[in-house]
Amino acid sequence: MNPGGRKIVPRPKALNCPSCGSAIELRAFGADATVVCSYCSSTLDATNPQLVILQKWQSQMNVQPMIPLGSRGSLFGAVWEVIGFQQRGINVEGTDYYWREYVLFNPYKGFRYLSEYENHWSFVQPIPSLPIPGVNSHNRPTMTFGGVIYDHFQTAQATTWFVIGEFPWQVRVGEVVATADYVLPPYMLSSEMTANEVSWSKGEYVAGAAIWAAFQLPNAPPIANGVYSTQPAPVEVRAGRPWKLFFLFAALLMGMMIFFAMKARQETVLDQTYTYVPMAAGEKSFVTQPFELHGDSANLEVDVTGAELQNEWAFISMALINEQTGQAYDFGRQISYYSGTDGGESWTEDNRSDSATLPSIPGGRYYLRLEPETESSAMAKTPIKYNVKLVRDVPFYFRYFLGLFLLLLPLPFIGRKGGNFENLRWTESDYGVPPNAMVWKSSSSSGDDDDE
Repeated sequence: MNPGGRKIVPRPKALNCPSCGSAIELRAFGADATVVCSYCSSTLDATNPQLVILQKWQSQMNVQPMIPLGSRGSLFGAVWEVIGFQQRGINVEGTDYYWREYVLFNPYKGFRYLSEYENHWSFVQPIPSLPIPGVNSHNRPTMTFGGVIYDHFQTAQATTWFVIGEFPWQVRVGEVVATADYVLPPYMLSSEMTANEVSWSKGEYVAGAAIWAAFQLPNAPPIANGVYSTQPAPVEVRAGRPWKLFFLFAALLMGMMIFFAMKARQETVLDQTYTYVPMAAGEKSFVTQPFELHGDSANLEVDVTGAELQNEWAFISMALINEQTGQAYDFGRQISYYSGTDGGESWTEDNRSDSATLPSIPGGRYYLRLEPETESSAMAKTPIKYNVKLVRDVPFYFRYFLGLFLLLLPLPFIGRKGGNFENLRWTESDYGVPPNAMVWKSSSSSGDDDDE
């Protein structure tokens, strides 16, 4: 028990560097293997009470950690103190690539690490068991951990270039280890192999903003460069997500279409057949009997059909007129039918029916003024029969199918963007292309639990 309820906070142990005499604070005293002097960069044996010098490295501090040593921050449910820092690098075809690692310590949970490359961050922890090696369908190495398969990304020789602070192993500048990385964004399995041992760890991608917030660092985090090996694909380009959103919105559209189709009254207010005699004397225009449009504003479908047309056309000018207000809605429809033979082949041009939909016609009492016309020739002596049908409040399907088309339109571009993202991810790998050369699934969890 803790008398008085006081919280015990481990305090750093103060010592002096035997090389330059500068003060050294051991924050993880008893858990460190080495400590590197921040002033002269000498590597000291933290397991020896006299801090025996393991390596002298008389250099200036030419690499500045973005998170100062001694900083404390809360990540993944625990408070961590930054006690060590190192810069490591690999050489690929004559080009050096550097990344930085921070040693985190919690007296109750032990050591964790933050890795940073091109302002991309990962939270790294040792794993208690060895992954299981394998090979995927493209003959690339894999590792299975916690029932999840990770694809091989890169193998390299990593060299330690700069170190300060405390470490749970005997770190030295110039130390070289063989590394291998296996990825399943946002996670990575990594191995480091020396002549004496192999150690494995698991990293999880963390946004720079989360690191800055955890350690309360000033200003904004630097913008990440490029695409990192474990960087999650943007939500809008992840495999399957655009299609999931499409089917979701398509279902909503279809649901709306069915709902409004069932709600539509589809009331026939006029259905009459008229005969037009082109050569008859007198006024060609006439009006129908009045009819009632019930309810609030709704559309009105007008259908004109000339079932007996033969090698002729007719244009029907129409005006829907409100009997009380005199407001008129003018429109017209053309019907036609032609047939014949050409070179022994029969042909037809059939447009015996045509329709129009008038939107938002207020309720009230209306009549229709009709004025038919046709070609002025001897052939136009034949009477023309045509039917006019008015249906109040009909379903309008075009807008829904247009919506589906607009939802489909961006999908090819999103898929191409997702493919480009994966290609950029794998440009720094040993392969240059994704394992299956297509956008893969990026999960939010790997299926195995953090031991925290």
